[in-house]
Amino acid sequence: MPCARSPNPDRMDGVRTANSFEEGSSMSDRSDSTVYLVGGGIASLAAAAFLIRDAGVPGSNIHILEQLPITGGSMDGAKAPTAEGGYVTRGGRMFEEEHYSCLWNLLESIPTIEDPEKSVRREFLEFNAAHPTHARARIIRRDHSIPDAEELGLTLRDRADLTRLVALPERVIGARRIEDFFQPAFFETNFWCMWRTTFAFQNWHSAIELKRYFLCFVQEFERIHTLAGVRRSRYNQYDSVIAPIEAWLRGHGVRIGFGVTVDDIGFDFTDPRARRAISLDLTETDGVGRHIELGPNDYVFITNGSMTADATYGDRNTVPELIRDKRDGSWRLWETLAKKADDFGRPNAFCGNIDESKWESFTLTMYDRTLLDRIQKYSGNPPGEGALMTWKDSSWLLSIVVPAQPHFRDQELGTYTLWGYALFGDVPGDYVAKTMDECTGSEILDELLGHLGFDDIADDVRAATKVTTVQMPYIDAQFERRVVEDRPLVVPEGAANFAFMGQFVEIPEAVVFTVEYSVRAAMLAVYHHFGVDKPIPPLYRGLDHPEVAWRALRTAFR
Repeated sequence: MPCARSPNPDRMDGVRTANSFEEGSSMSDRSDSTVYLVGGGIASLAAAAFLIRDAGVPGSNIHILEQLPITGGSMDGAKAPTAEGGYVTRGGRMFEEEHYSCLWNLLESIPTIEDPEKSVRREFLEFNAAHPTHARARIIRRDHSIPDAEELGLTLRDRADLTRLVALPERVIGARRIEDFFQPAFFETNFWCMWRTTFAFQNWHSAIELKRYFLCFVQEFERIHTLAGVRRSRYNQYDSVIAPIEAWLRGHGVRIGFGVTVDDIGFDFTDPRARRAISLDLTETDGVGRHIELGPNDYVFITNGSMTADATYGDRNTVPELIRDKRDGSWRLWETLAKKADDFGRPNAFCGNIDESKWESFTLTMYDRTLLDRIQKYSGNPPGEGALMTWKDSSWLLSIVVPAQPHFRDQELGTYTLWGYALFGDVPGDYVAKTMDECTGSEILDELLGHLGFDDIADDVRAATKVTTVQMPYIDAQFERRVVEDRPLVVPEGAANFAFMGQFVEIPEAVVFTVEYSVRAAMLAVYHHFGVDKPIPPLYRGLDHPEVAWRALRTAFR
């Protein structure tokens, strides 16, 4: 899933907002502006929607440049690109009611694919009312028993350490690790097991990011053992969120170019108070280069970096390659741009240590209900209501989610899916004597079946199941230890016609690895550059609400 109000109401998140424009000013005519959006992920799609809806830019003036053959970036869901086939999602983006204010603002304007009279936001509300999340098997022990996860296991020292981290200013925390702030016993608690697997934290990740998560999701403390605060989409996030946005954008004339890699962006820094992007250098699918000169009213919004760059796939009989040499262009573009200005960030802080940022996920495509029915009987949760199940004692720290079926819009009758991941891919398994990184999909399925303890149906499950595995070198890169200067502001100082968006920009006090972060960055960029005279939804901060703060405190001492 995955905050706080800016101390200055006239400045939010490091950029000037609509409220800070001079009184009496109005949004100028932007019908002659061309806007180039680098990357086709949720940040660019959201920016395009805000440009049309709130800034009055004609859709035909908006160009999305994406090197892949599909939009959505990390929010995916599709047929598996392997010989075996089946379905795949690389990850599962959980949503949350209080924190996701910019996303909900966007989705209120986007109609669903099936019903143009119903917004995607309304579909979320209706689906979650029908499928409320309430995990009954959040933690599973080695002996297959299900403990009471409500017992968080925190000691007085743990509570003191947690309070200290939350209270420390980020400038004091600096680039220190999470494990620098807690005793070893803290990392054995039920609380840490559930918190880390919900958000995919490693002990060596940034303590600043953990602090931000505590502050932004303090309302989840009391329900972390059930994940009752989680909101899920009707289908996977591509089908439920990305596809409707893309359809809406295309209906408004937005131009989407696939197979386009942006290699470089030229800038004019002659006037530091009005720094301008002046050109784009592209390579298209056929290898032909193209140079675009930007006019005086043109803009470029850049998604810098990618947490799913260089993702590779495997199946039951193959192992996905772990790519270490940046074959995807996302990081190379940011590395090129970072050399041009000191405030364009330091990408190596995030893409420089793959062993600290990688993990692997898997999707099972099942052609009968045998496994799903047994999991429902075992866990007490029907598909779509159980959230994460985590084997706390597993060597890989293995977790799975059984979504409501169908999870794909085109999913065939009699076909079922579940998704899983593990944080420790470089240690041997408990039932398979290999690291997860070395395992075929069949071996990962064996490890899962061993932890489930379903020996009596194991052969039937293997015969009826396809496995798609995904290795992602940078999936946790946004959690890497860093200082403020390592990420560019959404709108750097003096930026006249460009902005940065996505997971690797700096939005003070907000939390990365959330869809909300990318959508908020897009809203900040559009509203700033186009003078949109509408308020940006404030960051939610639970500690500002006495009842939320009290419930979190009571939970910590449970």
